[in-house]
Amino acid sequence: MGKSVATMAAASLVLAALAGCSSKSNDSGGSSPGASGTGNASPSATAPASDSGSGSAKLDPVTLKIVLPGDRPADMDAVIKEAEKRMADTINVKLDVVFVPWSDLAQKTQVMLASGEDVDLIFDAPWLHIQQMISAGYFEPLEDLLAKYGQDAVKVRSQQMFDANKFQGKIYALPMGNTHLAGRTYLVRKDLREKYGLPPIRTYDELIQFAYKVKENEKDVIPLLAYGQGSSTDVSWGAFRAFMEYDPQILRSDALGQSLVLYYKNNDGKVYNLFDEMEPRVWSWIQDARKLYTDGLIHPDILALKDIDSVIQSGKVAVAVHNEFGVPSSMAAAIAANAPGAELEPVTFVKMEKGANITNFQQANFLAIPKVSKHKERAMMFLNWTAQKDNYDLLAYGIEGKNFEKIGDDQYKQLDANYPPFGYAWVWNPTLDRLNAGFDEETIAHYKFNKDASNLTPSVLTGFSFDPTPVMNEITLYNTTADKYYNALFDGVVDPDSTWAKFKKEAEGNAKKIQIELQRQIDEFLANK
Repeated sequence: MGKSVATMAAASLVLAALAGCSSKSNDSGGSSPGASGTGNASPSATAPASDSGSGSAKLDPVTLKIVLPGDRPADMDAVIKEAEKRMADTINVKLDVVFVPWSDLAQKTQVMLASGEDVDLIFDAPWLHIQQMISAGYFEPLEDLLAKYGQDAVKVRSQQMFDANKFQGKIYALPMGNTHLAGRTYLVRKDLREKYGLPPIRTYDELIQFAYKVKENEKDVIPLLAYGQGSSTDVSWGAFRAFMEYDPQILRSDALGQSLVLYYKNNDGKVYNLFDEMEPRVWSWIQDARKLYTDGLIHPDILALKDIDSVIQSGKVAVAVHNEFGVPSSMAAAIAANAPGAELEPVTFVKMEKGANITNFQQANFLAIPKVSKHKERAMMFLNWTAQKDNYDLLAYGIEGKNFEKIGDDQYKQLDANYPPFGYAWVWNPTLDRLNAGFDEETIAHYKFNKDASNLTPSVLTGFSFDPTPVMNEITLYNTTADKYYNALFDGVVDPDSTWAKFKKEAEGNAKKIQIELQRQIDEFLANK
């Protein structure tokens, strides 16, 4: 998750553990499913201008504790040192940046918040547990703080971005994203495809044909790799296909993170339940994953793997899922070093046709200020500081000349692997985001296409925010059950028929209660729209 997400960009823990990113990072700056826009905005129609925290008066020093997902980059300390140097004469902030592994993210951050641990900024997401944390009262509403100290943080995000990413009618966390529709890609070993004389892959069937070819000829290479840990449900092998298949276009619901058990389709405002009636297309994904697993194509230990990136970068994987468009340059460099001659290429089946993709313009990643923070104003000043171009570049891409090189105003070249781009985790916005100058033309075209909101079909639920409070217990119980069965089903590890029967028996009662409450709130939203 994610990194959409991402690296588990993608990988994620849905309501219990991560991206997408799912989701994690990519070379555009970041993440998992989501949305964003361009242009200037204000979080509310009457947000007044005020002190942004960047004036001449030097403030007393304050240390902000910031909790982010993933692994600490090798050059993180150098980046923090430079950032603190730049802030010394204005907002005077020191940074205590704590990283939590993707596989532990949901559980550890929930414990931090529930225990009242002293935290000033924390990553959260709809595919993680942001709705539950808001309902529990752990996050500070941001309208007043944005109005007083966050004018620049507002300007780099569109009004649409704020309007579509409120929770229970308020801005409880700063939305982060660089496009209206998150990318989804299969990372494919281009050198092996060419070795077998296969043309560029254009369909899912061709992708699987390539995987079988690898199985036949490359004994030391795993043909297919997805995610199986925790709640990385969106990047399990079968469920990942929902992002790239149409007719019907199946979208995750607002109640169960990335789980497809409750879902939307055909933009009709209805909540569908797989336990009531199995969607034939979804069942075909589960059956396909089972065949691929039993045929030895999907990694045999998929449910036990935690660090998916390292497996991909070893050069011993032919196809892997990725929660963004394009090949991250850090991953391309690592795989070339670990497996000389190996080269990755992106393959996506996301349509680049006007109106083909439905979106609610909701972002996948957010940064929140916990209620317990003793430095809320300074935290917002810091977020405002990150909305300056040079400061954004520093935190998103690292030290200029060492970690990255600027290419014009909107692209960059990564120079080493010591600070992989991860703006998605704490500074991401569509105005300052840079694209990897090494991206292929098709990847760049996808990004540009999905930055234009007019190319997408708005969901009838755009602006809707689900309040999980009435069914919080049922969601917790559902997630506990799903942890036992969901990824195992969609990664093909278990028999579909018997496992689905067990899953349904244990989870359908809770899923039904959640569905009824979600539909009630949707009906109320649509009636008042």
